[in-house]
Amino acid sequence: MDESLFFDDPSPKDTVLQNIRKMRPDVFIQSILNSSYGSSYLSRFREALSYYTAMFDMFDAIIPRESKSRVVLEQDVFGRFALNIIACEGADLIERPEMYEQWQARNQRAGLRQLPLEPAIVNVLKDKARQCHHKDLLFCEDGQRLLRGWMGRILCAQSAWVAEEAS
Repeated sequence: MDESLFFDDPSPKDTVLQNIRKMRPDVFIQSILNSSYGSSYLSRFREALSYYTAMFDMFDAIIPRESKSRVVLEQDVFGRFALNIIACEGADLIERPEMYEQWQARNQRAGLRQLPLEPAIVNVLKDKARQCHHKDLLFCEDGQRLLRGWMGRILCAQSAWVAEEAS
Protein backbone atom coordinates (compact mmCIF):
# COMPACT_ATOMS: atom_id res chain seq x y z
CA MET A 1 0.00 0.00 0.00
CA ASP A 2 0.92 3.63 -0.33
CA GLU A 3 3.11 4.36 2.69
CA SER A 4 2.08 8.02 2.71
CA LEU A 5 -1.31 6.86 4.06
CA PHE A 6 0.37 5.69 7.30
CA PHE A 7 1.51 8.93 8.93
CA ASP A 8 1.76 7.75 12.54
CA ASP A 9 1.74 4.00 12.04
CA PRO A 10 4.61 1.88 10.77
CA SER A 11 4.35 1.11 7.08
CA PRO A 12 3.03 -2.32 6.05
CA LYS A 13 6.48 -3.19 4.66
CA ASP A 14 8.13 -2.35 7.98
CA THR A 15 5.49 -4.34 9.87
CA VAL A 16 6.21 -7.42 7.77
CA LEU A 17 9.95 -7.08 8.37
CA GLN A 18 9.42 -6.63 12.12
CA ASN A 19 7.25 -9.77 12.15
CA ILE A 20 10.00 -11.68 10.33
CA ARG A 21 12.46 -10.52 12.99
CA LYS A 22 10.11 -11.68 15.76
CA MET A 23 9.80 -15.12 14.11
CA ARG A 24 13.61 -15.38 14.16
CA PRO A 25 14.00 -17.70 11.16
CA ASP A 26 17.36 -19.37 10.66
CA VAL A 27 17.61 -17.35 7.46
CA PHE A 28 15.32 -14.95 5.60
CA ILE A 29 16.04 -14.83 1.86
CA GLN A 30 14.75 -11.67 0.28
CA SER A 31 14.26 -11.22 -3.45
CA ILE A 32 13.65 -7.67 -4.64
CA LEU A 33 12.30 -6.51 -8.00
CA ASN A 34 14.71 -3.64 -8.51
CA SER A 35 12.57 -0.72 -9.57
CA SER A 36 11.25 2.47 -8.04
CA TYR A 37 8.39 4.40 -9.52
CA GLY A 38 8.62 7.69 -7.70
CA SER A 39 5.72 9.93 -6.84
CA SER A 40 4.68 11.38 -10.19
CA TYR A 41 2.87 9.52 -12.93
CA LEU A 42 5.51 10.48 -15.50
CA SER A 43 8.42 9.12 -13.42
CA ARG A 44 6.43 5.95 -12.71
CA PHE A 45 5.64 5.52 -16.41
CA ARG A 46 9.28 6.02 -17.48
CA GLU A 47 10.63 3.59 -14.88
CA ALA A 48 7.97 0.99 -15.70
CA LEU A 49 8.69 1.35 -19.42
CA SER A 50 12.43 0.83 -18.83
CA TYR A 51 11.95 -2.10 -16.44
CA TYR A 52 9.35 -3.98 -18.48
CA THR A 53 11.13 -3.32 -21.78
CA ALA A 54 14.12 -5.15 -20.32
CA MET A 55 11.92 -7.97 -18.96
CA PHE A 56 10.02 -8.55 -22.20
CA ASP A 57 13.20 -8.20 -24.30
CA MET A 58 14.77 -10.89 -22.14
CA PHE A 59 11.73 -13.15 -22.62
CA ASP A 60 11.98 -12.59 -26.37
CA ALA A 61 15.63 -13.66 -26.39
CA ILE A 62 15.47 -16.72 -24.15
CA ILE A 63 11.94 -18.18 -24.19
CA PRO A 64 10.29 -19.45 -27.39
CA ARG A 65 7.17 -17.47 -28.36
CA GLU A 66 5.02 -20.61 -28.39
CA SER A 67 6.00 -21.53 -24.82
CA LYS A 68 3.04 -21.77 -22.43
CA SER A 69 5.31 -20.61 -19.61
CA ARG A 70 6.09 -17.45 -21.54
CA VAL A 71 2.41 -16.70 -22.06
CA VAL A 72 1.80 -17.09 -18.33
CA LEU A 73 4.74 -14.82 -17.48
CA GLU A 74 3.78 -12.15 -20.02
CA GLN A 75 0.03 -12.06 -19.47
CA ASP A 76 -0.72 -13.33 -16.00
CA VAL A 77 2.30 -12.13 -14.07
CA PHE A 78 4.23 -9.22 -15.56
CA GLY A 79 1.43 -7.96 -17.79
CA ARG A 80 -0.83 -7.47 -14.76
CA PHE A 81 1.95 -5.76 -12.83
CA ALA A 82 2.64 -3.38 -15.73
CA LEU A 83 -1.06 -2.64 -16.20
CA ASN A 84 -1.44 -1.82 -12.52
CA ILE A 85 1.55 0.52 -12.56
CA ILE A 86 0.47 2.39 -15.68
CA ALA A 87 -3.32 2.46 -15.31
CA CYS A 88 -3.94 2.84 -11.57
CA GLU A 89 -3.62 5.61 -9.00
CA GLY A 90 -4.12 5.97 -5.25
CA ALA A 91 -5.37 2.92 -3.37
CA ASP A 92 -5.80 1.02 -6.67
CA LEU A 93 -2.06 1.23 -7.33
CA ILE A 94 -0.84 -2.00 -5.73
CA GLU A 95 2.68 -2.31 -7.16
CA ARG A 96 5.07 -0.10 -5.21
CA PRO A 97 8.55 -1.60 -5.55
CA GLU A 98 11.72 -0.06 -4.18
CA MET A 99 15.35 -0.28 -5.24
CA TYR A 100 17.40 -2.92 -3.45
CA GLU A 101 19.51 -0.28 -1.70
CA GLN A 102 16.36 1.13 -0.07
CA TRP A 103 15.49 -2.33 1.27
CA GLN A 104 18.96 -2.60 2.83
CA ALA A 105 18.28 0.34 5.14
CA ARG A 106 14.68 -0.76 5.77
CA ASN A 107 15.82 -4.26 6.81
CA GLN A 108 18.49 -2.89 9.13
CA ARG A 109 15.99 -0.53 10.80
CA ALA A 110 13.75 -3.53 11.39
CA GLY A 111 16.55 -5.29 13.29
CA LEU A 112 17.77 -7.65 10.60
CA ARG A 113 21.43 -8.34 9.86
CA GLN A 114 22.61 -9.21 6.37
CA LEU A 115 24.52 -12.46 5.92
CA PRO A 116 27.57 -12.62 3.67
CA LEU A 117 27.39 -14.44 0.36
CA GLU A 118 29.13 -17.80 0.19
CA PRO A 119 31.87 -17.24 -2.46
CA ALA A 120 31.92 -20.88 -3.60
CA ILE A 121 28.17 -20.85 -4.25
CA VAL A 122 28.36 -17.51 -6.06
CA ASN A 123 31.14 -18.81 -8.30
CA VAL A 124 29.13 -21.95 -9.16
CA LEU A 125 26.11 -19.81 -10.04
CA LYS A 126 28.19 -17.45 -12.19
CA ASP A 127 29.82 -20.37 -14.02
CA LYS A 128 26.43 -22.00 -14.62
CA ALA A 129 25.03 -18.70 -15.93
CA ARG A 130 27.98 -18.29 -18.32
CA GLN A 131 27.69 -21.87 -19.61
CA CYS A 132 23.95 -22.25 -19.94
CA HIS A 133 22.36 -18.88 -20.44
CA HIS A 134 22.17 -16.00 -22.87
CA LYS A 135 25.23 -13.72 -23.10
CA ASP A 136 23.17 -10.64 -22.19
CA LEU A 137 22.03 -12.00 -18.83
CA LEU A 138 23.65 -10.08 -16.01
CA PHE A 139 24.72 -12.02 -12.94
CA CYS A 140 26.95 -10.25 -10.43
CA GLU A 141 27.44 -9.21 -6.82
CA ASP A 142 27.03 -5.90 -5.05
CA GLY A 143 28.26 -6.10 -1.51
CA GLN A 144 26.40 -9.02 0.00
CA ARG A 145 23.69 -9.20 -2.67
CA LEU A 146 23.32 -11.25 -5.83
CA LEU A 147 22.11 -9.15 -8.73
CA ARG A 148 20.43 -10.44 -11.86
CA GLY A 149 19.53 -8.42 -14.89
CA TRP A 150 19.44 -8.00 -18.62
CA MET A 151 21.78 -5.96 -20.84
CA GLY A 152 23.12 -3.91 -17.95
CA ARG A 153 19.76 -3.25 -16.26
CA ILE A 154 19.53 -4.79 -12.78
CA LEU A 155 16.11 -6.42 -12.52
CA CYS A 156 16.33 -8.41 -9.31
CA ALA A 157 18.46 -8.60 -6.17
CA GLN A 158 18.65 -11.40 -3.61
CA SER A 159 20.12 -11.28 -0.14
CA ALA A 160 20.02 -13.33 3.05
CA TRP A 161 19.20 -11.96 6.50
CA VAL A 162 18.88 -13.04 10.14
CA ALA A 163 17.40 -11.31 13.16
CA GLU A 164 19.89 -9.23 15.14
CA GLU A 165 20.47 -10.46 18.64
CA ALA A 166 18.48 -8.46 21.18
CA SER A 167 20.72 -6.14 23.16
